[in-house]
Parts: sequence; structure tokens; C-alpha cells
Amino acid sequence: MKLDYKEIGRRIARRRKHLGLKQATVEELADLGDKYLSSIETGKSIPSTEVIMRLALALDTTPDEFLVGTARDTGDRWREVAELLRDMDDKHLELAGSLLTWLKQQSL
Repeated sequence: MKLDYKEIGRRIARRRKHLGLKQATVEELADLGDKYLSSIETGKSIPSTEVIMRLALALDTTPDEFLVGTARDTGDRWREVAELLRDMDDKHLELAGSLLTWLKQQSL
């Protein structure tokens, strides 16, 4: 499955506007650099998994809403995971990504 980053950016912008938030406010909530959200929303920048998680948390939704266009009702568990990822350094994020990829491939 190839991700359409312009569409992901449009979904993020749609959610932000639905909540009546300015880009600068969301950047602050998601701990993003100045003007980074603008470049994501226009498809000029490709957000990392961590950034998608932070934006979902800041915009009170699940990453699914941005990635596939539908929010999943998973309760607060995804927020807990997003919070764990928020403060990880690059090495820990890489390991977490590998673990999540492996976990997703498992039949439970």
C-alpha cells in the first residue's frame, strides 16, 4: 500500500479546521517546528510515524483518520501509546517501529 502524503496532509488540515485550530496552535500542541505543519498539510513534507501520532493526539483523533480516512474508536489506549512515543530518542523510535511492524504481522 502506497501512502498518498498529499491526501494525508488534506486530512490533517480538515481535522484541524474542523476543530477551529490554527496551524501554530497545533504545532505547539504536537511539539512541531514553526511552519512544519503547513508543509505537511500541503504534501511538501512527509511526516514520520511519531509526527503522525503526535498530530493525532493534538487533534484528538486516531492516526487512522489521517492515514486511511477513518477514525477508529479505540478508547484512550492509542493516546497512551502516543505519549510513550513522544519522548523517545531516534534509537528508541526505530526499535519501537520495528517492534510494532513485527507485532502487526503476528496473528493473535
